[in-house]
Amino acid sequence: MHNSSQTEPAQGTSQGFAHAKAILFGEHAVVYGSPAVAVPLHGLGVQTDIRRSPHQETRIESQLFSGNAQTAPEPMGPVVAGLNAALKAVGNPDAEVELLIRSAIPHSRGLGSSAAVATSVARAVANLHATVFDENTLHEIVQAAETVAHGRPSGIDAWAVAKPAPIRFQTGCAQTIDVGQRLVFVLADSGHHGSTAEAVGGVRARRDADPVRIGGMIDRLAEITDSAVDNIRSGDRGAIGTLMNEAHGLLGSLGVSTPTLDSLVDAATAAGAWGAKLTGGGLGGCVLALAEDDDSAEELAEALRKAGAPRTWTTEVRPT
Repeated sequence: MHNSSQTEPAQGTSQGFAHAKAILFGEHAVVYGSPAVAVPLHGLGVQTDIRRSPHQETRIESQLFSGNAQTAPEPMGPVVAGLNAALKAVGNPDAEVELLIRSAIPHSRGLGSSAAVATSVARAVANLHATVFDENTLHEIVQAAETVAHGRPSGIDAWAVAKPAPIRFQTGCAQTIDVGQRLVFVLADSGHHGSTAEAVGGVRARRDADPVRIGGMIDRLAEITDSAVDNIRSGDRGAIGTLMNEAHGLLGSLGVSTPTLDSLVDAATAAGAWGAKLTGGGLGGCVLALAEDDDSAEELAEALRKAGAPRTWTTEVRPT
């Protein structure tokens, strides 16, 4: 994926950028305090242009809404909350600004869209005021937006969309993972919105009804995550792929996969992927597949589109 959407700012305009993210391991287990691994999706991103408003009002231009921020509909609440938190953080809470938000990240696909938008807005505000937020301040600003978007966000999206490398996340803390070998992923859209709240509630109900069996699956997902961190560091793509396949099977047993997601995973493995799995809450959203190299990624993407994916993207995680 290439960040072809980035444009040069107009005079007097500052910019902020952020990228999407995908959960590689640990979905649903992270809800119970276990670790998760998220990878950056560079190039599938969002750009915010900002300038001081000449109209004595704050205006937002975006795909979802264009107009005065005070009349923005509920879905724009996270953007307004993030903007207000960022302006407060630079000591200019009453500033009137104009925002132009351009995002290539699809909504409701588990890719961190709302967190990425908030991150790009916060970075734009900081740039407009000739400053840079430290990572903890940026995280607090984005969490303010995410609280409006999701109620009680874990924080993984806010960290993952701001970090340039994979992270291991657990109970609010994020650690960067060294990458031993270049990893090429193909992301396939199932064409269906995911529902994290519904998926998390379903897993919780199953766990309450059968704590030993379901609890064991959740524990195994946590073990897979920790093993995967070591494999990412060593660059063992075969081991990463094997763990991806096992994780998808467990997530299916937890009731968060769908026939569409399963068929995309099957198509990816049949086309030569090291491994493939759903990413995010499930019940829709996307599938992530690990390719051998760039040429294999093209073949994987074609196979996934033939299997019904309306959109695919290819991204890389570079060695560190």
